[in-house]
Amino acid sequence: MEKLKFEPFSITVQGRLVTFDRPAVMGILNITPDSFYDGGRYTTADAMLAQAHKLIDEGADIIDLGASSSRPGAELLDPEVEAQRLEDAIRLIRKEIPKAILSIDTCYSLPARRSIEAGADIINDISGGQFDEKMFATVADLQVPYILMHTRGLPGQMQQLTGYDDIVDDLTKYFSARLDTLYRLGVKDIWIDPGFGFAKSVDENYELLNRLDELTTLFREPLLTALSRKSMIYKRLGTTPNQALEGTIALDAIALAKGSRLLRVHDPKPARETIKLLFNK
Repeated sequence: MEKLKFEPFSITVQGRLVTFDRPAVMGILNITPDSFYDGGRYTTADAMLAQAHKLIDEGADIIDLGASSSRPGAELLDPEVEAQRLEDAIRLIRKEIPKAILSIDTCYSLPARRSIEAGADIINDISGGQFDEKMFATVADLQVPYILMHTRGLPGQMQQLTGYDDIVDDLTKYFSARLDTLYRLGVKDIWIDPGFGFAKSVDENYELLNRLDELTTLFREPLLTALSRKSMIYKRLGTTPNQALEGTIALDAIALAKGSRLLRVHDPKPARETIKLLFNK
């Protein structure tokens, strides 16, 4: 099999240009007690640092810190509480691993601003600016890379908001409108995330995955896929998140073949090995 072709992309972090000549790997570090897969494992300083080192050692290019669970049915944290959790974790990791690229998984402008001021580099917003009307302006003011995700409704409501006439057409309209707003505000580095598992049934997730190349053809922004250990895998297999690694690897390979340029994963090593096999990089 011929290796897949890859279009390099760059972002500016900590005053330097970082270029990826292969798909990037974002390692998930949940510091919340109630995430769907690893909730409660990394709530102490020692556990956070150990996992941050492990993610980097296993090949993560970026660490994505989350302090508020967004699993289906979850209640989002108060922004002030979320901000404090994130600030403490960022300062801890930044002191120990100063060159790490840190992404912050938040949908509120207050923790976004305070996290960047504490030393984070990227804002990863599951709401695409829907949950906080100040988010887009905050990102523009901070001049940091931004991940724009698709969803409908709050986590507690989103699985009642599935159903699309044409899922790719819906996402195309969603991203086009928000990208126009962000660029008008002066935001420069934007990635898009189709939001697997967010306001989408299992069948809709697979339709979206099968048609992912339509999105990567339509948009010049790098596309991030976050499939790791999600219910679209373990529900179809009749297993659990703990048993969903092999399924994650399989679906990540499909996403990469269809043009995804970033993988958000709990397990960086198999993600990097998948990239090596497909791109020889």
